[in-house]
Amino acid sequence: MNNKILKSDKMQHIKYDLKGPVLDEALRMRDRGEKVLRLNTGNPAAFGFKAPENIMEVLRNNLVPSEAYSDSKGLLNARIAIANYCRDLGFPNVDENDIYTGNGVSECIKLAMLALLNTGDEVLVPRPDYPLWTAEVVLAGGTPVYYRCDEQADWMPDLDDIRKNINSNTKGIVLINPNNPTGAVYSKELLEEIVEIARQNDLIIFSDEVYDRLLMDGLKHVPIAPLAPDLLVVTLNGLSKSHLAAGFRSGWLVLSGNKERARNYIEGINCLASMRLCSNVLAQQIIEPALTGHQEVFDMLLPGGRVYEQRETICNALEDIPGLSFVKPKAAFYLFPKLDVKKFNIYDDEKFAFDFLHKHKVMFVHGRSFNWDEPDHFRIVYLPEVDELQKCADSLREFLSTYKQN
Repeated sequence: MNNKILKSDKMQHIKYDLKGPVLDEALRMRDRGEKVLRLNTGNPAAFGFKAPENIMEVLRNNLVPSEAYSDSKGLLNARIAIANYCRDLGFPNVDENDIYTGNGVSECIKLAMLALLNTGDEVLVPRPDYPLWTAEVVLAGGTPVYYRCDEQADWMPDLDDIRKNINSNTKGIVLINPNNPTGAVYSKELLEEIVEIARQNDLIIFSDEVYDRLLMDGLKHVPIAPLAPDLLVVTLNGLSKSHLAAGFRSGWLVLSGNKERARNYIEGINCLASMRLCSNVLAQQIIEPALTGHQEVFDMLLPGGRVYEQRETICNALEDIPGLSFVKPKAAFYLFPKLDVKKFNIYDDEKFAFDFLHKHKVMFVHGRSFNWDEPDHFRIVYLPEVDELQKCADSLREFLSTYKQN
């Protein structure tokens, strides 16, 4: 009875440092009565953002109708609304039967990976990535193989690196567009080249587009599905960010393009969707009104809007700090600055995050949490009000003026 109870071997290489050791320390500090600004997750409600009132009204009015399970794929009206949304964007060969609602995009990623991968299968994942993608590939028995996104090219995927990493075990490629953590937005021309690579190598395209309605500077998001009618494209999206409703966990998965050759894979997704019975029914109720009503968040992305001005504040405040550089994000809620490792003698980016947390009571997420391969980046969430962001930047300027890792 003295044997230790150990975690599964599947967990040995899994990490999710957005809620890892640095957060654990931040919570300990909070429990000691210290006020900590947690810039670790894109959680709008934590910074005073409110979901649209029409969404809240739908929730209040649908408590009783949501008591029972829905179809395992989701409520029909929600799936029809998603299918219409996708068809309006040009998605080929999509109807309500190709839609699966999920408890956030996170669950949909799990369904997509678990239904597909066998031991030894590989999936191309961007570096840096949103770490859930790496985790779900590994938990499904596969191997993530990273292709580099090039900071010198505004964080665009390196096409040559993608090609170099493809072999007979490669089953698919993951795109995160708009990107988390970099805020990059991919052009139609780049996406067409990625589609051609997928076409030549018989790859499934997995496109995480949860930030597709959160672009600034007049940019328009280009979904990849319309560019690949002859391929199987799995698109993932949801309301957590665009409708400031992260806690409701309302996401979906869409199958488009050539599904005939993927019937067996789709059977696997159907089975997994049925095993979890259904996603949260109350959260499904908001999908139709969210996708057919006024998109209030758009106003926040224009000059004078809250999200736009917060991005401008943090970028302007950081742009002349010695030893710090960044590519200005074009979408989402994140900035991914680079540190001069020689100037600061940085050998451990997690230590940098701990050191800044202890001195200034602000939590960042270090770059290697996003499977970046050097200790020279960190992510800032720019959801706080502009005054708080300015104070954060001033603290970082002061901190870096004397910082050296021993």
